[in-house]
Amino acid sequence: MIKIIASSVLPLLLLTLLTGCWESNWNNPYDAEDADKNILYSVFSERPKHLDPVQSYSSNEIQFTAQIYEPPLQYHYLKRPFALIPLTAESIPTIKFFNNQGVPLPVDVQPADIAYSVYEVSIKPGIFYQPHPAFVKNEQEGWQYHHLNDQELRLINELSDFRRTATRELTAEDYIYQIKRLAHPRLHSPIYGLMADYIVGLQEYAQILRQIDQEQSAGKVFLDLRKYPLKGVELVDAYTYRIKIKGIYPQFLYWLAMPFFAPIPWEADSFYSQQGLIQKNITLDWYPVGTGPYMLTENNPNLRMILQRNPNFHDEHYPSEGLPEDTGNGLLSDAGKKLPFIDKIVFTREKESIPRWNKFLQGYYDATGIGSDSFDQAVQLVGQGEATVTDEMAAQGIRLETTVAVSTYYMGFNMLDPIVGDGGNKFQRESARKLRQAISIAVDYEEFISIFANGRGLPAQSPIAPGIAGYRDGKKGINPVVYDWVNDRPQRKSIQVARALLAEAGYPNGIDQKTGAPLILYFDVTARSSDDRSKLDWMRKQFNKLNIQLVIRSTDYNRFQDKIRKGNAQIFEWGWNADYPDPENFLFLLYGPQRKVGNNGENAANYDNPEYNKLFEKMKDMQDGPKRQQIIDRMLEILRYDAPWLWGYHPKDYGLYHSWYQNVKLNRISNNNLKYLKIDVNKREQMRREWNDPILWPIGGVVILLIVCFIPAFTSFYRRENSAAIGNGIST
Repeated sequence: MIKIIASSVLPLLLLTLLTGCWESNWNNPYDAEDADKNILYSVFSERPKHLDPVQSYSSNEIQFTAQIYEPPLQYHYLKRPFALIPLTAESIPTIKFFNNQGVPLPVDVQPADIAYSVYEVSIKPGIFYQPHPAFVKNEQEGWQYHHLNDQELRLINELSDFRRTATRELTAEDYIYQIKRLAHPRLHSPIYGLMADYIVGLQEYAQILRQIDQEQSAGKVFLDLRKYPLKGVELVDAYTYRIKIKGIYPQFLYWLAMPFFAPIPWEADSFYSQQGLIQKNITLDWYPVGTGPYMLTENNPNLRMILQRNPNFHDEHYPSEGLPEDTGNGLLSDAGKKLPFIDKIVFTREKESIPRWNKFLQGYYDATGIGSDSFDQAVQLVGQGEATVTDEMAAQGIRLETTVAVSTYYMGFNMLDPIVGDGGNKFQRESARKLRQAISIAVDYEEFISIFANGRGLPAQSPIAPGIAGYRDGKKGINPVVYDWVNDRPQRKSIQVARALLAEAGYPNGIDQKTGAPLILYFDVTARSSDDRSKLDWMRKQFNKLNIQLVIRSTDYNRFQDKIRKGNAQIFEWGWNADYPDPENFLFLLYGPQRKVGNNGENAANYDNPEYNKLFEKMKDMQDGPKRQQIIDRMLEILRYDAPWLWGYHPKDYGLYHSWYQNVKLNRISNNNLKYLKIDVNKREQMRREWNDPILWPIGGVVILLIVCFIPAFTSFYRRENSAAIGNGIST
């Protein structure tokens, strides 16, 4: 009997397994208990390096920081062109102009007469920070966690290990504290150099802080900025502060919509300055603290990052007006409703495009970009080249959203490099310029866009992206170093022109005339997946047109940033998403004082042309108009001749969204958009089950086959056992 029962276990187990299959999808990567929860599932590919708003300046970082921190201003979610509106501010800041004697000037005064401008910001009362241990006080009204001893630190490994949290109200002083942090000697803010040119006293303040930091006792990390006044900022009252700017800087309002000018409470700075917490990587760079709609509750950048709704988030509501087409597109259906709509956002790190694409099709990611390998499966062109989803995608309710990105992707030359850069003498400078011009012609970005971007882009003629003032279309906008105007369209110059320039540079047929050795150049890129190898092979072939050997040096993004900052790269690729809709935000990327090396600015090519610098300084403070356009045209003429970049291309954003993903309106200027998005959870769960319902008949067939095969053996075994039992009974 025992043998018979044991022999029946396999079919029973298989039957139980089949029964369990009906209860949930086998391939669901998430916990079953989250199936009906209001969660948005997204992806990221590059781990963020900085989440401290004074240092963060990369697109892979701002997708997190923009949801946590709140500067005074933001962009209207629906309006185009982009319009600034208050976020924590009561209204758009007032601006007053003064002369050198401190006398107020009229609004229509000439820019040359303005000695400084004063921005007055009033913030809304009743805004509170997310729950955080930095705000916890003990019974004696002291700080519970600001002076942790070794015994207490042994129990702490991550922020969630603190048993108590608290909050406090946002004040104007928190905004002032963050502005002071721009000059902190140990933080190296990427916009310090630019802001030191404008915010009164910021440069001198940095020198004061550097001296104080050096004089502090060894091991002391916290530098209490409240003790040291900054001339260019003034606290008016608990909810009002002023910022004093040298001269006139019209773009400064745009900066007040960026995390650089978001508030930081001094309590958080003090809390995170404890050496024991720093050693455990519990820092502001790892665990942000803000007033925004979301807070970071899990930071595992090699696997997953999670944002959850801030329980203390203040009242903010979905916009009630937009463009005429927004009503028809359903973008005003939630007008006036309280934000945010989604409770939790799970970002999963996906290095490869294929698993990301497959999980999207299964409904496990709510949206996705479109890689070249999946473009034909996802998109078809209809009518006058208009893009739409394929029938297969439409059958799943997937929709396509497109927009021209206010961005540029480029290859930069390190102008400090002795071969591709300016060099130390006039001859080398001319040689390097012609070398750069030759490469600019040889690298065929029309072909790149066609092969790797499926036509989703526009070859760049300068740094300025379409849709930004200063950008010119047509014949007036082409780069004459690289293109000719033929049959009413730009045509890339022939490779023979590039080879002639290469010979004039001293490298006929790619051979160095001085040494007789082949010319070898080095291309620094971030670590690439297998999907991108073909792009790098293509780039080698472009240089090989000139018989130049291109050596690829691949590294991770953080290491890549370090190499650029130290000037250790020769040729590199990078991109820029506009911070605000003004040409100054593109042209400052090649402004000499913004050099990356030495100044830690955003001029990664370390380009420094005196004439260009002077024109930039004149252009940046001007209002848009013919005079400003004339200056911009001359600046672009200089850049095209010097060729510090291969201008690359301006991408067009394509995004696929499931039918349950609502309130989507693409833009690259505004980054704090997750609070507007909405998920139909019930519809998602229903579709996931339909798309991922396991096909069980093959398994059932195997089970039946096993049972059929097992019956003869079982029958034979049963007969033998029964015969033995009868025999034993007779002998007895």
